[in-house]
Amino acid sequence: MGSNRMRRRLVVGAAVLALTTTIPSAPVAAEPVAGLPTTSFPLGEPGIPKSAAKSLAPGVSYFTLHHGTPQDGYTVSVVVKGKDFMSEAKAQAQATAVQMAGLAPLIVKFTRPAVADHPAGDYFMVRVGSWPLDGKAEAAEVVKQLKDAGVSAKVDFQGDDGFVTTGPWSVRVIVVDPRTFRGSYQASVGTSVAKRETVSAMASAAKALAAVNGGFFDIHTLPAFRGDPTGISVVGGKLLSEAVAGRVGLVLRGRTARVTELSSSVAARAADGTTAEVTGLNRVPKPDELVMYTEELGRDTPEDGGTEVVLDESGRVTAVRQSGGAVKRGTRVLHGVGAAADWLSQHAGDGTTVTVTTRVTDLRTNKAIPLTPETNIIGGAIGLVRNGTTSITASRDGMANTNMILRRHPRTLAGVTRDGKLVIAVVDGRAPGSTIGASFFEAAELMRWLGARDAINLDGGGSTTMVIGKKPANRPSDGAERGVGDALLIVGAR
Repeated sequence: MGSNRMRRRLVVGAAVLALTTTIPSAPVAAEPVAGLPTTSFPLGEPGIPKSAAKSLAPGVSYFTLHHGTPQDGYTVSVVVKGKDFMSEAKAQAQATAVQMAGLAPLIVKFTRPAVADHPAGDYFMVRVGSWPLDGKAEAAEVVKQLKDAGVSAKVDFQGDDGFVTTGPWSVRVIVVDPRTFRGSYQASVGTSVAKRETVSAMASAAKALAAVNGGFFDIHTLPAFRGDPTGISVVGGKLLSEAVAGRVGLVLRGRTARVTELSSSVAARAADGTTAEVTGLNRVPKPDELVMYTEELGRDTPEDGGTEVVLDESGRVTAVRQSGGAVKRGTRVLHGVGAAADWLSQHAGDGTTVTVTTRVTDLRTNKAIPLTPETNIIGGAIGLVRNGTTSITASRDGMANTNMILRRHPRTLAGVTRDGKLVIAVVDGRAPGSTIGASFFEAAELMRWLGARDAINLDGGGSTTMVIGKKPANRPSDGAERGVGDALLIVGAR
C-alpha cells in the first residue's frame, strides 16, 4: 500500500506472531512509456510496470499497465452474521467452535486504518488453513466440514484482504490534455434514468472515443427504478438526480474538469406565493415527500397512491391526476405523497402556474454552478485525493466500513492534475492470479502517482468498465458488462 505500513497479528493458541512489512520506495531503473510517471509503481514491490500506450485522438492517451506477481493463495474465513471480522470475544468463541470441529483455527488481528473522517478500528478474523492458488477446492472441502459442524465459513482469497501483497495489478488509464483535445466531456444516463444500461451502449449512442462507468446507483429501491444515481447527476445542464449535500463529484464543462463537494436544491413556488421543497428527482418518494420527474425518467411514475400535477415547459399545470402516469416529452411531473400531496391539492390546481427553480452549488467556492448545455456532473463518489494529499472521505460519502475502506475491489477512478488534465483509471480485480483490485488507500496512491491533484472513487466492483470505441477494454469482474446508472464519456470533435 505504497509507503503505508499494515500490521497483522496472528494468534495460534498461545503463540503470537507479529508481522510488519514496509514497501521500499526506491525506483527501479527501466524505460517507462512516454506520458507515464518515471518513478516506481506505487503498489507492491518497487519497479516500473509493464506498459503500452496509444493515442485515441489528439490529446487523448490510453495506457495499459501490469505490475506484480501472484503470491497470495486461499484460506477459509469464519463468517458471523454475514461478516468475516468480529470482536475479540466473538473470535475466541468461533475459534473454539472450529477446534470442536477437529480443525486448527488461526485468529488474525488487524487494524482498519483511519481515513480523513473516520477513526481506525481493531478487528479479528478466524481462519483455517492456507492453500496456493490451485488449492481452492481443498479450501472448499474445509468449508463443508465446518458447515457440517454448524460453523458458517467461506473460501477467501488472501489477496482481497488489503494486507501487504505483491499483486498483480492490471490497470487501464486514459489521460486527456485539454490543451490539444478538441472534443468534450459528457455524462450519460442512457435512454432512461430509471433503467440501467451498459457503458458500451451509452458510449455507442454518443459515438464516444472512450467511456467509464459513473457513480453508484440505488440497488435497494423498486426494481424498475434501480438505475437511479444515488448522488447528483447533471446531463447537458439538466439536474436529473439530486445531490447528497457535501458529497464529492466530478464537474465537467466542455473540456474542463473539476473535483469538488456539491449540494443541490429544487423548489416549487405556486401562483399564490407558497413554496415547497422538492426533495427528490426521478426516484421513488419517501413518506410526505415532494419528488419531481423529468422526461428522462423513461417510464411511468410510481403507483403509490400519491397526487401528481403535470407541468408544461412554461410551468402551467395541464393535469392533476393520481400517481402512476407517463412523463411525456416537454413536461415535468410533481409527485406528492402524504403532506406533499396535500400541498399540491391546495396550491397547484389545474390551469395554475408552478415555478420550479433549480440550483447546484460548488461548496468549495460557495458559488452556483451554471447549468448550461455544456455542464455535466458525475456524483455518487468517494473522495480520495485533495490538493495532492490523500484524503479519503469514506464517512461523509457513505462508505465508512471495513469492506470498502480496507479490502480490495475493482475500482473506477477519476482525477484532475494541477495543469487541468483529466485522468481516468480502472483497476481490474477479483481475478486471483491475474489482478487483485485496490483498496481506497491503494487507489489514492495510484491516482497521486498518475499526477492527480484531486481524485475520486466512482462505482466499482462489477460496475468497473472502461470502453474504448464500442467495447470494454478491461475485464469486468462479473464476467460480462453490467448495466449501470450513468457513465462518463469522452467525445471527439464533431
